[in-house]
Amino acid sequence: MNALKEKWSGVLFCLILGLAAWFLGNHFSVIGGPVFAILIGMLITVFWKDKGRLAKGIGFTSKYILQTAVVLLGFGLNLNVILATGAQSLPIIFCTIATSLILAFAMSRILHTTGNTAVLVGVGSSICGGSAIAATAPVVEADENEVAQSISVIFLFNVIAAILFPVLGQLIGMDTTSGQAFGIFAGTAVNDTSSVTAAASTWDSIFNLGTQTLDKAVTVKLTRTLAIIPITLVLAYYTARKKQAAGGSEKSNFSLKKAFPMFILFFIIASVVTTLATGFGMNAAVLHPLKDLSKFFIVMAMGAIGLNSDIVKLVKTGGKPLLLGAVCWVGISCVSLLMQHVMGIW
Repeated sequence: MNALKEKWSGVLFCLILGLAAWFLGNHFSVIGGPVFAILIGMLITVFWKDKGRLAKGIGFTSKYILQTAVVLLGFGLNLNVILATGAQSLPIIFCTIATSLILAFAMSRILHTTGNTAVLVGVGSSICGGSAIAATAPVVEADENEVAQSISVIFLFNVIAAILFPVLGQLIGMDTTSGQAFGIFAGTAVNDTSSVTAAASTWDSIFNLGTQTLDKAVTVKLTRTLAIIPITLVLAYYTARKKQAAGGSEKSNFSLKKAFPMFILFFIIASVVTTLATGFGMNAAVLHPLKDLSKFFIVMAMGAIGLNSDIVKLVKTGGKPLLLGAVCWVGISCVSLLMQHVMGIW
């Protein structure tokens, strides 16, 4: 009973922290709740290192609440709509994801950063920012410092993209009578949904396009989210194999059941349920509360990760991950523009 009380007291603390970060994120959407949560958590830890009886609940939140958030994220994905309207962007998405992962791997070797940091920055840059990091971190068994560092890197380039991309789009002569080209650019080259929305909405506002750019950018962004599924499965297999080899048991039988991240299976089921339900006429708005709950759980979990992170260590070791993130971000942006040009979109 005492153990249960200790666990839930820690979860309650993360809930209160999450509510504060959620409020701030809603008022400063370019920054977003997850970043506020990590920053608040890290600042608290500077003055309160020993969490005592709250530690178990904080650990529970950073692991299991995070996985629950990823499952609920599936209720925001109607596979039919995404594949029908996002098919045009699939070649660009594939190329940008491949570019980011290859660059992240290469830079991790050059800079001698940890493999987990490279993976998290790579998938966060190429798929869907914080959500991709949330899904990938448990699979590769990343620690709190690696997650916090990756989120911080993604956040920095989110803010830069939201401000810079509308200006860049004008400078390189993107079509200002339609939101298609810039929408695809924002949807494939900006990391997080909040910044995708900010950049696309700015373009719509400047050129009086209603919601053309925003609609296109968000659809492309949701299509990118589907890449979470194959990426996490491949990483789960790779991580299990690496652990097996490290234990000196290369010849033992590999267990797919043990390696498979079950929360990703539930994520897939949630996506299929959403697709079938809306296909049979259910209003998609019914599922909006689950999508909102998913976003809030991510904020809660990021707060817990912040509470277990060493901000001094992050600052001291932050240069290399920032450079890694910059290379991935520039690479994705260039490939997105190049692919649009090759495909005749821009």
